[in-house]
Amino acid sequence: MKHVLVIDDDAAMRRLIANYLAIHALKVTAVNDSKQFNQLLSQDPVDLVIVDLNLGREDGLAIVRNLAAKSDIPIIVISGDRLDEAEKVVALELGATDFICKPFGLREFLARIRVALRQRISSPRKKDQRLFHFGTWKLSVKQRRLVCQERGEVKLTACEFNLLIAFLENPRNVLSRERLLLASRVREEEVYDRSIDVLILRLRRKLEADASNPRLVKTSRGAGYFFNADVDISYGGTLAA
Repeated sequence: MKHVLVIDDDAAMRRLIANYLAIHALKVTAVNDSKQFNQLLSQDPVDLVIVDLNLGREDGLAIVRNLAAKSDIPIIVISGDRLDEAEKVVALELGATDFICKPFGLREFLARIRVALRQRISSPRKKDQRLFHFGTWKLSVKQRRLVCQERGEVKLTACEFNLLIAFLENPRNVLSRERLLLASRVREEEVYDRSIDVLILRLRRKLEADASNPRLVKTSRGAGYFFNADVDISYGGTLAA
């Protein structure tokens, strides 16, 4: 039985979701804050997470960002606000799998959950043993960790991690915006064409000494971007904690 974890500070909504999913053969645990959420994640395997964007004093996007940075668990964001497209893009770029506005039909909601669960089953993440080396940087795919000799560990969101992998697999080769969008697992039909430029800027701010004058992630005018460094790959290694 698949385990769905719901975080929503609205008790009535938690009960509605939990009761409906339970009668459709899903195990559901519902909590109202990030403290309970993190405790459950550490105690019980979870197959999908549903996060309300508006959690009173807490930021639902921060939960999405932190979870996506360390896990491939599908995340469905729900919100009672009719947000514009740009705000939805932010949630998706941070690592959300889907975004649904309240009020929503429960049948459609269940269908979206099943789609997200199927996608995870059909494309499980392999235990990739590659360790990338470029300059004073090292990136472990297995650990999903990026470490710089001078700066220590640098945290990446899921989109940033996937984007960097695409560059490291194709050093000095120009990659189009479309290819980078696919590599970063952002659904093209739900993003602005320039959303990849936002991701590139975020990645540059984490990698470059001066993001306004990048030396690693370079722009190829009218074509896309390329990674301007030699990249070495070893296997089986891990980065020390």
